[in-house]
Amino acid sequence: MITLISSLLVFLLVVMLHELGHFTVAKLSGIKVNEFSIGMGPKIYQKEKGETFYSLRILPVGGYVAMEGEEENSHDPRAFNNVHIFKRMAVVLAGAFMNFVLGFLAFTIIFSIVGYGSNEIDKVIENSPAMTSGLKTGDKIIKINSSPTRDIYDINSVISKNNDKEMNFFVDRKGELLKFSIKPQFSEENKMYLIGITSKIDHSFLKSISLGADRTLQMSKMIIQSIKMMFSGSFKMEYLSGPVGVVQLIGSESSKGFLNFLQILGLISVNLGVFNLLPIPALDGGKFLFLLIEAIIGKPINEKIEQGLSLIGIGLLFSLMIYVTIFNDIGRLFNK
Repeated sequence: MITLISSLLVFLLVVMLHELGHFTVAKLSGIKVNEFSIGMGPKIYQKEKGETFYSLRILPVGGYVAMEGEEENSHDPRAFNNVHIFKRMAVVLAGAFMNFVLGFLAFTIIFSIVGYGSNEIDKVIENSPAMTSGLKTGDKIIKINSSPTRDIYDINSVISKNNDKEMNFFVDRKGELLKFSIKPQFSEENKMYLIGITSKIDHSFLKSISLGADRTLQMSKMIIQSIKMMFSGSFKMEYLSGPVGVVQLIGSESSKGFLNFLQILGLISVNLGVFNLLPIPALDGGKFLFLLIEAIIGKPINEKIEQGLSLIGIGLLFSLMIYVTIFNDIGRLFNK
């Protein structure tokens, strides 16, 4: 039951915010929107307000914004195909933008609740480089070499850039500035270079916003890197998950508590945002690419060519989804 409810909630939030992005920018741009739908399949509720039908459909796994002139030519001056190209570009990108916003909000709430590691040492690990050098509980690491360190994320970032090189740690100890030379050691457990400290937890809403934005950015970079690895052949297909695998993951994480639910919500939302921006026909990124070409050459791409490429894109995406679902998701179920 937890898996079902949490999966439906995640899909609804991710899809609804995505489509709301398209819808809002379309309305602000003066484009005529014929229907705003949450869900797919037969309608279970519909209400007309102004010129737009608002629909709720039986399958909560998708949604859409039906704009006048989006799929066919229309002579209506407010049709999608007749408004300025920059407005059309904004509408196309707005869905993915809202996915990044949802991811940012989820990560920000997490940091607001659990706090963040400050630059003040809470504990020095036994026999660690930090203990050997003389660092103590209560010390504040304010700078490493020439890099200011305001929290544990800054500290770990500087260490990761230098790995096992000896560095100068500048520490505030009860108002006295001290310098320690420390050479980090590689931790097999954490798979990174560390000096052997834990940090005091602080809470700050403004800092949570900053960390939420940074987590969203870093997550996006990781996803892009994974996509690059797929095309280079260094990323294994068995790492991918289809709908069944995603539902299992949502259920597994959500059963661990609200924070884990937020974490998986943010991860899926950012994933969808990045994936939708890929320059593949049928995705928002593909639509944006067609508009970019139109802006450069001064006229739309031939409608038949665009439709043909979009069909190919849809075919490839569905083929990938079916492959991953059968050989990865279902395969994992049988291997348990």
